[in-house]
Amino acid sequence: MVFTPNTGEEAPAPDSDHRTESVTADMRDPLIEAESLDLVGILSAVDETAYVWDLATGRIEWESNAPQILGVSDIAQIGTGAAYHALIAPEHINVRLRAFARSVGADRVRGVPYRIQYRFRPGGGRSREEIRVEDQGRWWPAADGHPMRARGVIRLLREDYLEQQRQAVRNDLDELTGQLNRMRLTEALGAVLARAERGAQSSAFLMISVNNLAVINETFGIEIGDQVIAEVGRRIRERLRGGDVIGRYSFNKFGLIMMGCGKGAMRIAAERLMKAVRNTTIQTPAARLSATISVGGVIIPDQALSVQDAVTFSIRALDIAKSKRFDCFVPYEPSPGGEGARLRNKSIAESVITALDDNRMRLVLQPMISTASGRPEIYEALLRMERTDGSLVSAGEFVPIAEQLGLSRLIDRRTLELTVDLLKQHRGLTLSVNVSGLTCSDHEWLTALRRLTNGRPDVLKRMIVEITETVALEELDQSVNFVDTLNELGCRVAIDDFGAGYTSFKNLKRLNVDMVKIDGAFVKNLADDTSDQIFVKTMIELARTFGMETVAEWVGDERTVSFLKAAGITYMQGYYYGMPFDSADYDKAA
Repeated sequence: MVFTPNTGEEAPAPDSDHRTESVTADMRDPLIEAESLDLVGILSAVDETAYVWDLATGRIEWESNAPQILGVSDIAQIGTGAAYHALIAPEHINVRLRAFARSVGADRVRGVPYRIQYRFRPGGGRSREEIRVEDQGRWWPAADGHPMRARGVIRLLREDYLEQQRQAVRNDLDELTGQLNRMRLTEALGAVLARAERGAQSSAFLMISVNNLAVINETFGIEIGDQVIAEVGRRIRERLRGGDVIGRYSFNKFGLIMMGCGKGAMRIAAERLMKAVRNTTIQTPAARLSATISVGGVIIPDQALSVQDAVTFSIRALDIAKSKRFDCFVPYEPSPGGEGARLRNKSIAESVITALDDNRMRLVLQPMISTASGRPEIYEALLRMERTDGSLVSAGEFVPIAEQLGLSRLIDRRTLELTVDLLKQHRGLTLSVNVSGLTCSDHEWLTALRRLTNGRPDVLKRMIVEITETVALEELDQSVNFVDTLNELGCRVAIDDFGAGYTSFKNLKRLNVDMVKIDGAFVKNLADDTSDQIFVKTMIELARTFGMETVAEWVGDERTVSFLKAAGITYMQGYYYGMPFDSADYDKAA
């Protein structure tokens, strides 16, 4: 039997012992033009065989290597459709039958493609010996639409091939939704942008978020939430046009690339998707649930020339949409002020990363004056970033942006290294150092502290770690664990900006901190504001009751100093006692 290319007909077999050697002259490799192409040999080499099935008569014609590939003793065992099906594992027979089901509008010229996998038992239905095969081909319908003839290739599926397939799926698709994963989605977006820049056609990129998913997870559990995500993704995919691309960007966000789509079409498409999700409930094992989505969109390349900009702008629009009460679509609208802020933040982030890489972070020290001795017994270590021209940038100018962009752990790690190094250089120095909220859950920071100090008590006992009150309040259990670990190591802990978050003293006691730093907002007008005086005096008395030392920040004049001394403050810190100075000058200051 010989298969002719690009037709549904069979060619007569040539008079040759090799039934599959018919190849046109222009298809021959010039290096082997004197030889015939042994298709059976090629098929056998890749564990494949081929067949033609006449569904009207049931007869199947196989390539001569079929018994070898499928493991049957005689080709007659698989000579008809019924005989072949008798050797398919019973639970998989319907898999193959469905591939040949009636198809309305089937292409009678090119045929209907199919590709299926099933288990095959060469020894019969009761045999325990079985192989896994992939069956791929096309079938052609008769006038009534039913299958009339099929031609296909069967391939043995070895474990290494199956693993390659599984790996390909893992590399390309999101496990939960079966859609493109984030990496492949952004690659597709990059390809679309590249094509759009060469042509004149615009496309749209939509970022879609499932609303109220946190409530569903909390009420019914994460598994039910996952089912909602998967179902929402399926409904969106069903309403896409050919050529559109959807992927899962993050936990509850989908990214959608709509080809050849302008502003008007983008809005219409977004509204169609929101309606598709909103109008039908989702059946889950827990309950029948309703879901809605919010959508933000950007036109590419008109409004975004890079993948990063397309994602950033669509998320920015999505955030506005999510702030509305109901499901909503918001198109991205460029804002000169917003773009300027974005570029400024980007510049700050790049400067921070470069400064960390180039070792251009510096410490300056501000003294905390003991009320009892009148001397600076503790110094707060404040971070500065050195520019390439040698000038210094205060932490307030770059730390807030760095925290938003996830760089605070790197900054805290570098600050720790500088602090420990300074403590090792000066045995009489006690330093207080700030850490961000993220560091309170960063086990690697604690590991770095142990490594840098080598567990030396003489270093650890001269180190005070400051955490802000708002962070301590938001993540109380986490903060308790962090403080307890520091206490075990021998460090003291201070609550910074106390009073800004109105933490109860009950929570303060649970944290087991050693020191309370009163927020400077209550100190700067202390000499003239009676309400601040009452508040500060109360905090000092309560802290003393719990055995905690107190520090007043932003002390700026003699009258404030007099009030704080009379109120029983332990330490005072502010410009009244001096500006921060470079840590390299500590010996001179001391």
